Amino acid sequence: MDKKTHDKGLEIRRAVMGDTYVDAALKGADSFNQPLQEFVTEYGWGAVWGRDGLTRQTRSMLNIAMLSVMNRPHELRGHLRGALRNGVTEDEIREVLLQVAVYAGFPAAIDGFRVAREVINEEKKS
Repeated sequence: MDKKTHDKGLEIRRAVMGDTYVDAALKGADSFNQPLQEFVTEYGWGAVWGRDGLTRQTRSMLNIAMLSVMNRPHELRGHLRGALRNGVTEDEIREVLLQVAVYAGFPAAIDGFRVAREVINEEKKS
């Protein structure tokens, strides 16, 4: 493991997903899944999210689209919260999900809209 990339990834992961989310993921790690947490942090967050080519807002919007298409509501919830934290607007989230409808199908978009509405409403209450 490259400590510098891992540390950069942990910083980005916390900034995007929030300390509560990251702490829960790390606390839930055990000898079986600890390597996955390290891999996700180092490569996903450090090596990829840490690149200069895209803004965090753009990366968040891409993740919303991909996770909606893949029907991964648990991860979608986290990344919707991260997107809002990154400054992605509700209007931009709506537009991303409309793109999903056209290119991946209405069922994926309908579920994405459902999850997004729940997350947005929860975030407004907090």
